[in-house]
Amino acid sequence: MANRLSGTRILILEAREEAQFSRLLAEQGAEVLQCPMFTIRDTPDPSPVEDWIRRCIESPPADLVLTTGEGLRRLVKAAQRMAQDHAFIAAIGKSQTFARGPKPGNALREIGLEAAITTDKPTSEGIAATLARLDLAGHRVGLQLYPDRDHSALIGKITAQGATVDPVLPYIYDASAAETNIIGAIEAMAEGWVDAIALTSSGQVRRLVEVARIHRCEDKLRAGLNRVKIASVGPVVSDELKSYGLRTDIIPENDAFFMKPLILAMAANFGKPARSRL
Repeated sequence: MANRLSGTRILILEAREEAQFSRLLAEQGAEVLQCPMFTIRDTPDPSPVEDWIRRCIESPPADLVLTTGEGLRRLVKAAQRMAQDHAFIAAIGKSQTFARGPKPGNALREIGLEAAITTDKPTSEGIAATLARLDLAGHRVGLQLYPDRDHSALIGKITAQGATVDPVLPYIYDASAAETNIIGAIEAMAEGWVDAIALTSSGQVRRLVEVARIHRCEDKLRAGLNRVKIASVGPVVSDELKSYGLRTDIIPENDAFFMKPLILAMAANFGKPARSRL
C-alpha cells in the first residue's frame, strides 16, 4: 500500500479536515495540491447556539442527531466559552446519540462518548431511514445541522413520526475568500498539472461549477476535469457530478464512503492502467 500514489499530483478541496486528508495522501507518496473551497466560521449570531446549549443542559433531548464532527466540536467550543462545557458533555451523554457516519462518531470519542447508533449511510436519507425504525412519538430530537443544505425534508420526516425537532446550526461556510484559489485550481487542471481531484462533498462540486460560471471559465473547468481522474467519496457526490454531466472515475467499494477508503480506492486505481474517461 505504501507509496502507491508516488508521482501523482492530487487536488483536494476539503476544508473541514484538510490537514488530515493531506497527511494521509502524502503518506502514500502523493503530492497534494490544496484548495479549500471555503472558510468555516462560527455562526455570526451566537445567541441561538448558546440558547440551544442551555436547553440541552437543562433538559437533554431524548435523541441527538449529529451530522458532522465539525458541528459537535463547534458546539463544545461554544459551551467552553460559556464555561459550560462539562455540563454540556454530561448532558449529551444522557441522550441517545446518532452519528451520520464516522466523523461525528470520532468527535464524540474525543470527548469521551460513543455514538449509540451510526446511520447505515452517511446522508440525510440515511438518518431518516435509521430513525424511521424507532418509535419517536413524544420525543424531543436534537438535530445538529450543517450549512449549504436544505434540511426541511429531514425535519419533516422526523416530525411526521410524532417527535419535536430542536435544530441547531453551529457554523457557516464563508466561500468569498476562496474564489481566487478555485480559479487557480481550474487552471492547474486545464494545464495538465493535476493527475486526480478528490471530492468529499457535493458542495465542492456545486462550488466548482458556480465559480467557473461566475468567472466564465466553465469550458476550461470541464476541459480540466476531462484530463484528470475524478475521485468521489460516495454516491451523494457522484450523483452531484452526474447532475452536471460529469463522471466519476474512482469511488470506494463496499459502502465505505469516507476518507480512508477513498484513499485506498485511489491507490488501487493508480496501480492499474488508466480507465476510459468517456
